[in-house]
Amino acid sequence: LSVENMHNDIRERRMLENMMVYGYVGLFVISFGAATILPMSSEAVFAAMIGSGFNPWICVAAASVGNWLGSMTNYYLGYLGKTEWLEKYLKIKRERIVKVQHFVAGNGAMSAFFCFLPAVGDLLAFALGMMRANLLTVNVAMFCGKLFRYVVLAYGILQGIAWIKSW
Repeated sequence: LSVENMHNDIRERRMLENMMVYGYVGLFVISFGAATILPMSSEAVFAAMIGSGFNPWICVAAASVGNWLGSMTNYYLGYLGKTEWLEKYLKIKRERIVKVQHFVAGNGAMSAFFCFLPAVGDLLAFALGMMRANLLTVNVAMFCGKLFRYVVLAYGILQGIAWIKSW
C-alpha cells in the first residue's frame, strides 16, 4: 500500500464522515460532484448511508437527482462545444471522443440513459451536448438511467445487509 493510497483512503474516510453528518443533502452534493469531473464516489456514501439506517428511498432520490444534475452540467459544457477541454484537462484522447460521438450519433438522445456508466458516462453527456441532442429526451433518458442505477444499487445493498444479518 503506497503512501498516496493511504492518503486517498484517509481523504475518502473523512469525506464519508462529513457526508454522513450532512445526510441527504451531503449525498446530493457528492452525487452531483461524482457525475462531473470531480474524483468522487457517490456509491460509497450511498452504501454507507443505507447501511447506517438512512431511508433507502430518500437516498435513491437524493443520489439520482444530484447525479442527474451533475451529468446535465456535462451536457451543458458539451453544448458549449469545447472538446479541447476534454483533451487538455481530463486527458481524454481524441480517438475516444470520436468513438463516443459515433455512438451518440447512431443512438441519438436515448443514449443518455447510459450516462450512469463509469468512465464513459461523463463523456457521453458531454457528447450529447456537443451534438445538441434533444434536451427533453436527454433529461428523461438520463434521469431514468440514474434512477435505475441507484435503485439496483440500493436493492443490492439491502440484500447484502439481510444476508449478513442472517448469518
